[in-house]
Amino acid sequence: MSTGLPIVISSSMRGQDFVSYCKLDIDIRRNIPNIHKHEKRDNKYKWHGAEVQVVIEGNWTTYRSKILHYMRQMAVITPYAEFIFKYVPDPDVSDKQNITIRFSRRTDAMPPVPVETKHHPSSVDLLLIKRLIAETLKQNLLQFLQHEFVNIGKSLAERLIGEMGPGFSPKTAVKSLTSEQIIRIHQLFRQAKFDDPSGDCLSPAGEYNLRLGIIKELNPDMVATYSGSAQVFEGHPFIVEAGVSLGGKDVKQGLNIFRFANRIPLLFEQGGDVVTRTVLKRINWTNYKINQTQDKIGVFVSIVSTKIPFKGTGKEYIGDDIREIATAVKTAIQQCCNQLKSKIVRKIQAREQQERKRNLSKYIPDAAGAIYNVLKEMSQFQVSKKRRYEEQDTDLLKQVHSRMVTKETLIQMLGQHVEKVDYEMAMEYATQSGVTEEPRETIYLPALETDCNFIDLHSSNFVFRLIQ
Repeated sequence: MSTGLPIVISSSMRGQDFVSYCKLDIDIRRNIPNIHKHEKRDNKYKWHGAEVQVVIEGNWTTYRSKILHYMRQMAVITPYAEFIFKYVPDPDVSDKQNITIRFSRRTDAMPPVPVETKHHPSSVDLLLIKRLIAETLKQNLLQFLQHEFVNIGKSLAERLIGEMGPGFSPKTAVKSLTSEQIIRIHQLFRQAKFDDPSGDCLSPAGEYNLRLGIIKELNPDMVATYSGSAQVFEGHPFIVEAGVSLGGKDVKQGLNIFRFANRIPLLFEQGGDVVTRTVLKRINWTNYKINQTQDKIGVFVSIVSTKIPFKGTGKEYIGDDIREIATAVKTAIQQCCNQLKSKIVRKIQAREQQERKRNLSKYIPDAAGAIYNVLKEMSQFQVSKKRRYEEQDTDLLKQVHSRMVTKETLIQMLGQHVEKVDYEMAMEYATQSGVTEEPRETIYLPALETDCNFIDLHSSNFVFRLIQ
C-alpha cells in the first residue's frame, strides 16, 4: 500500500520442472488479487518450495527494534519457514550500510491443514443469518438449518422449528421469512444448547514446532511447551498453545512476553492483553521455583481461533474479558511451569549433591592427616611401652608403624569412600525420580533432505529405514 510495488510469489512442487511465477497486488475495493503476471519458468535447479517477496516502506531508524522483534517472533512461531530481511538505505539520504538478517528454518513439519467448516449456530449474529438466507440454495427451513450450520441434524432441526412457534414449519420457504421471523431464529440460537464445534477448522503451530522455534531463536537453558485441546467461546472454537523458557541469548532479566494470534505476532498494547494480565497477576512464579525479577523468563502464548476477540480497530491486543480464553491461557502457562518446576527441583538436588561431594572432598586431606597422626601416635605408644598389639588393632597399627599405611593411603581410601557414597546417592535419586537406563521410546533424527534414511540411535548397530 505504501510503495505501490506488487508482491512477487514463486512456488514449485517437488519434482516439477517449472516454477510458477506470479506478480500481483490487491484490489482494495473488491478484496481480490489483481494479477499482473502469471507464468511458468524453467526449474533447472529442481528447486521446490514457496517464496514471497515484498517491499515495505517505513522508518527504519525509529522502528528498527520493533521490526527485528517482529521478525524474530515470526521465526519462533514458524520454524518451518526461512526469513531473509534486507534493509537498503537511500544512498542520496543516508550513508548507512545495507543490512541483511537471515532467520533459517529448523524443521519441515508443517502445521495441520485446516478443514473447511460451516458456521456454528451459537456464533452467528442477525446480519450473518440474513446473509446466509440470501445466499443459500436450499428451499425450505429444514434444509437450511441442516446444511448451513454445523451440529444441527435432522431431528434437532425439527425440534428447533417446533420451538420457533406458529408461522414456522419444516417446509417454510427460506426466502419468504420476515425480519421478525429471522429475529426469532436468532433468539432461539442464543437460547438453545448445541454441541461444541470441533477444532479441525483450526491450524495451530503445534507443540513440536513451538518448542523448536523457541530453542532455535533463544537457545534457552530450559524450555517447556504445552498445547491444549480445542475449547469454545460463543460458538467459536479456539486452541491455546504456550511455552515457557529459562535463560537464553538476548533475553532480558524478568518476564519477556511473546504473544501470537493465529500465528501472527502482536507487538503493541501489551499491557491490556489477556496474556500479559495472566502472566503478571494470575501466575505465582515462586510456587514453581522461578524468580520473576532475576531469572530470564520467556513466556510464549499462541491463541488460534476462527474469531480472535481483538480489542481496538487496529487488532493490536486480545481482550481480557473472555473468561474461557483467560482460563485456558492460565492453564497452559501453569502446565509449562509444572514441567519446569520438576526440572528445576532435579537441578537443585543435583547441585546440592555436587556441592556436598565438593565439600567432603575439600576436607579429605585434613581429615586423613588427623586420623593418620592419631594412628601414628598409637603405634609409637605401643612400641615404647613394649605392649603387645591387641587383636582388633594389630593389622592397622602394624601397617602404620611399618609405613605400609601412610597419610596418602588414607587420603586415597577416603576419596574412594566419598565417590562410592556419591554414586549410591545418585542411584537412589535416579530410582526415586523414575529414571531408567533404557530410553522410554526409540528416537529418530531425520534429515531435511528427501530420500534420506532414519537412524536408530539406540541400537548397537544402526538400523536404517527408508522413508516411504
